[in-house]
Amino acid sequence: MPIINVDNLSRHFNSIRAVSKVSFEVKRGEIFGFLGPNGAGKSTTINMLCTLLKPSSGTASVNGYDIITQRNHVRASIGLVFQDPSLDEYLTAEQNLLFHAYAYNIPRNERRKRIDYLLDLVDLENRRKSKVSTFSGGMKRRLEIARGLLHKPQVLFLDEPTLGLDPQTRRHIWKHILELQHNHNLTIFLTTHYMDEAENCHRISIIDHGEIIALDTPKNLKGRVGGDLITLEADNNNAACLELKQKYNIEPKLDNGSISFSIPQGERFAAGLLNDFESRLISINIRRPTLDDVFLKLTGHTIREEEAGFKDHLKQFAKRRGHGK
Repeated sequence: MPIINVDNLSRHFNSIRAVSKVSFEVKRGEIFGFLGPNGAGKSTTINMLCTLLKPSSGTASVNGYDIITQRNHVRASIGLVFQDPSLDEYLTAEQNLLFHAYAYNIPRNERRKRIDYLLDLVDLENRRKSKVSTFSGGMKRRLEIARGLLHKPQVLFLDEPTLGLDPQTRRHIWKHILELQHNHNLTIFLTTHYMDEAENCHRISIIDHGEIIALDTPKNLKGRVGGDLITLEADNNNAACLELKQKYNIEPKLDNGSISFSIPQGERFAAGLLNDFESRLISINIRRPTLDDVFLKLTGHTIREEEAGFKDHLKQFAKRRGHGK
């Protein structure tokens, strides 16, 4: 039995369709990722699965419990690290965890052992008496993960767990996430728009404009691109494109002075191209496909382009409400 089962789940905000009939399953013990830009429906889906938001339609269960009729059982089964900070910065790290322990009725004889273990797990044992207001962004994130694990959940939800953190801190956070999954067989459901983070998932669901457009392992998703990506420049790009079509039956793309196409076994193909190509080549580059290439192929745009469009939309909204210029 999957630990999460989602069937035609939707959420509308008036006329805005945030999530539209998404269906998927999450296996017990896997790292499952929701990949997509801001506004794609990632956080809305998590909020529904965590019983913070009621679906407009559809059904879902977490750890065997219905998210609408068995909300308390769902909440006892999950840990949640929100996208926005939610710690009490006037309290110490230890006090934040104690407050969570009281909220979840963790037995008194268990509290200290769990807090000690988790503070050590996230490398904050030596800062347990420090106020959270003195912590860096990465330290706060690690403490939030520890808090989410305190009541021993079956599923840990991480909503953009490293948003806004520097690359080194992001790697440190992911070190802890991967150790948690490996050592405790914990199911981790995360949202992200960082491509390198999504590579750590066992399976990825790509979501765009509230709809799931692909779901598979990172390797299989990248296989959809069609092989290695080759970019080249020639003395005459138009003539080179024509030669690629006629001689190799390739449909290349010409953009910003470069020719690009995908081909299986790119290195072998490039070696033959250098020997047989009649058009004079100036440069040639070969690389493996990335999840960004997958997103581009499936949606027609990159996540960065979608992020820019979403920010423009927010600016226009703020301007209409009188909060911007």
